[in-house]
Amino acid sequence: MTQILQKRPSSISIRAGSIAKQLIEKEGFYANQVDIIPGAAGGPKGIGLTGIDQAIFGEFLPQAKQRRFLIGSSVGAWRFAGIVAQGEKIGPEKLAELYINLPFQKGMKIAEIEKISREMLSGIITDQTHKLVDHPDYHLTIIAAKAQHLFQSDQKLALYGSLLGIIGGNAISRDHLNKFMQRVICQPADFPQFKIQEDAFKTHYVNFNQDNVADWLMASGSIPGVTPAVKNIADAPQGAYRDGGLIDYHIDLPFQSKGIVLYPHFTDSITPGWFDKMFKSRKANPENQARTLLISPSQDYLKSLPLGRLPDRKDFVLKGLDEKQRIQLWKQSVAESQRMGDEFLELVEKQSFAQVIQTL
Repeated sequence: MTQILQKRPSSISIRAGSIAKQLIEKEGFYANQVDIIPGAAGGPKGIGLTGIDQAIFGEFLPQAKQRRFLIGSSVGAWRFAGIVAQGEKIGPEKLAELYINLPFQKGMKIAEIEKISREMLSGIITDQTHKLVDHPDYHLTIIAAKAQHLFQSDQKLALYGSLLGIIGGNAISRDHLNKFMQRVICQPADFPQFKIQEDAFKTHYVNFNQDNVADWLMASGSIPGVTPAVKNIADAPQGAYRDGGLIDYHIDLPFQSKGIVLYPHFTDSITPGWFDKMFKSRKANPENQARTLLISPSQDYLKSLPLGRLPDRKDFVLKGLDEKQRIQLWKQSVAESQRMGDEFLELVEKQSFAQVIQTL
């Protein structure tokens, strides 16, 4: 009797903007087409992409060496910093290991969380900060938010009052966030600079160096009420800097790519700002994402994970989940992510993207 083998459901979802879809259907998808890679904010969800990051940076992009922009906010910037500092294979593994073993506990003070976070960041970049400044292949671009008025303060009354104002203003229009914060795009000085068209937010362009890049990475991931704003950054304008995801959560920016924007992401849609999560109508601008190829975990893959989803910051304090269990479940999620990397590389080898692409 012939046994019929059932094919395992796909682990990845492939979506593309209008121009990217046309290019891939006409020319296929190759490493030399990729000039920009975004990385979203999203906390430990980022380590759920370990396998796909290793496949993209360790095996796919080296097929066509060229200088590329890596544009990240919060954990997206930390992912890329690890890759640039430690290498395409070790960087993602190191980030996952350090995140998995963070000793976060309910009730910790923000000073304690800041100390632990800085130690984690130090473990990611070690003594390789020079690579973040002058890497021959990757132009690391860090997005942060410069707080305005009362939002600069970490005092509870001022901070939470500002957050209430932000939430209320954002409910009316995303543009109202500009009363509370401004965008900061921070990058090395010695290469062509990443710039965007003017929008509702005042954008500051700042160059980082070996002495201050760690502070900029901390600022990019400084969640209000969880860690304090980063102040007194060397060689930078005075101010209080916070999580880049507050404005640019999934980085819906006009990238001005000349090829394809390859976006390894933890979800199959793009939400502009962190405060837009509660509004299903707040989606990416199709013009911004016209050249984007979005690679994300499929719904079948997510359901197959131990938690039925990617790791999440709430797991540190989730009722019924102790630290030992969390660590084990997160390790399993990271290990499973190799499936996504393998499937991506198989699609590259067979050049079968056109058969599976959906519209972004």
